[in-house]
Amino acid sequence: MTIKKAKSIVEEYFDKSNITDDEEFIMLEALDFLIEETKNTRWMVMLGGHYYGNKQYDLALKYYEMADTYGDLWAAEGLGYIWYYGRTGERDYEKAFNYYSKAAANGIQEAKYKLADMYKNGYFVEKNYDKYCEIIEELYESIESGGDQSSRADIFTRLARIRKSQGRIDEAVELYLRAKEDVAYRLRYNPFFGSLNVMKWLTEDLYTMIEVDPADFDLYDLYYILGEPRKVAFTYEGEEYMVESLEEEGGIVIKFQDTWYRSIDDFFLKVAIDEKRLPTLYYSLYAFRMID
Repeated sequence: MTIKKAKSIVEEYFDKSNITDDEEFIMLEALDFLIEETKNTRWMVMLGGHYYGNKQYDLALKYYEMADTYGDLWAAEGLGYIWYYGRTGERDYEKAFNYYSKAAANGIQEAKYKLADMYKNGYFVEKNYDKYCEIIEELYESIESGGDQSSRADIFTRLARIRKSQGRIDEAVELYLRAKEDVAYRLRYNPFFGSLNVMKWLTEDLYTMIEVDPADFDLYDLYYILGEPRKVAFTYEGEEYMVESLEEEGGIVIKFQDTWYRSIDDFFLKVAIDEKRLPTLYYSLYAFRMID
């Protein structure tokens, strides 16, 4: 294999929507080759991110640490997430704070709002809600003035909760709606479980402030709508599909096309039409309606 060929394999892999096990294996070999031959941290972080997305956290840790050792600007953020959430079985808020601080000093926006979360929750540092609000307000002002837009949704959702607590409901709703579109766009290209969780939380909170319009809702509104027993139909490429939520043993299970899913999270993670996961089809799904 050559460096040129390995780069081509990696680029083609991430342009595809349907990946076979063989294609994944070849891509992983190509990334290993690029890391060995170039020592470029870009490939280390890419491989770490791939393993993180697959919940293979020990391997994610290995490659993030490798990239950090070589001075990568982004690796510290990934390490912060691993220790903040205890992805390898142990939470270490001190390590998380130090890695997030390092990444924030490198200008990584995601690390800045995670530091804010640590002040909000009192993780490793003394709980300081005012400090949390100050950081989020500053990040929002930076976005609105044309700064880094990469984490708009994550900052919008945090500011929406702040605005809700301040009684500024209209502003909170507007922020949630803007975040919803941003996360939907993100999920179209990468249906990552973390982004799905963000969509779930913001949708559920959004509908504590407004009512669902039964004549105008979309795929992600199902996080709220299917929270109780209901039937919903929608259309894709002229064909109608049915999804139903039912109560079972005190919880909600989901039925879609004669297949059962143990939760709404399971539904969004696993359902596919024509071998394409629902989030990737978001802009092609229409005519959502509740069925009496």
